[in-house]
Amino acid sequence: MSLAKSQSNEPRPTLAVDVGGGTQDILLWQPNVPIENCVKLVLPSQSAVVAARIRRCTSQGRAIFLRGNLMGGGACVQAIQEHLKEGYPVYASTGAALTIYDNLDRVKSMGVTLVENPPPEATPVIMGDVDITALAQALGSFEVELPDSYAVAVQDHGFSPKGSNRLFRFRIWRDFLDRGGRLDQLWYREPPDYLTRMLAVQRDLPGALLMDTGAAAILGALCDPSVEERVEEGMVVLNLGNQHTVASLVIDSRIVGIYEHHTGCLSPAKLLDHLERFRQGTLSDEEVFSDHGHGCATIPQAKDMSSFATVVVTGPQRHLANSLGFYFAAPYGDMMLSGCFGLIRAATGAI
Repeated sequence: MSLAKSQSNEPRPTLAVDVGGGTQDILLWQPNVPIENCVKLVLPSQSAVVAARIRRCTSQGRAIFLRGNLMGGGACVQAIQEHLKEGYPVYASTGAALTIYDNLDRVKSMGVTLVENPPPEATPVIMGDVDITALAQALGSFEVELPDSYAVAVQDHGFSPKGSNRLFRFRIWRDFLDRGGRLDQLWYREPPDYLTRMLAVQRDLPGALLMDTGAAAILGALCDPSVEERVEEGMVVLNLGNQHTVASLVIDSRIVGIYEHHTGCLSPAKLLDHLERFRQGTLSDEEVFSDHGHGCATIPQAKDMSSFATVVVTGPQRHLANSLGFYFAAPYGDMMLSGCFGLIRAATGAI
């Protein structure tokens, strides 16, 4: 397997941040430093951090003003809904409000007031997937300086104000397969305009390389030597994330099939059944979507390429596969940083 480098310069220190639903996994990679000695962190995701700040305001009966950038929803959106339910005002800038829904009329119908200058009594809550100031302060206490090169993974459903964001997101995966599914097409230096969450990260971190969290995990799992040496045979790479599960049919330097579901909808038995039919090409997109997942797609030639008998597992919810006899990847001995390793491989080509 070979990957094209995403930049022609010599590799330089890079901060990789893999933003998940429950955690943000962080690696400060430095050339000529053994990767085991590089700075690594597993912290609560910014969605969880923002949710905690909102709930503190709720407990104090204070109005809030959401400002900053579009970010991942989940925990923070739930906290916003709870704040409104308790009868406390929520003000928001347009950019921050898009965290809740792509359709701003729908945001306003919830009771959120869109303003750029909130009343003075509203407590500001800063939105954004990466708090680079907080990371700089935390690491600065240990005499660690952040580099000026960043690689960030987020799960971007795409801008879909009038339709299902699950369908829209899976259409992006389908387009990727239609373009050839090459592993070196998994990252962006300039994201398309419909990937609004990635663009929001890039506004906060100009020049950052961007990836989808599922794509970063796939690329990171391939950093496990036992996985990489067998990739030409064809395999399933399965990322069991806290909120989303993504499986891919990988052969050599291509992805020829994608399956995505919500982890909370899966049991070990359902996961095994779906994976068996996914690699046989008999699991339908409609079945996955009707089961509250995103979808399933393979290229027509996939069945002729490999049996995809090997299943490689990564992700924080990998316990779902404990009894299934799959191979658990541990790139550089650290499964929780699979996404970060994928980001560094994409950004530098050096690992």
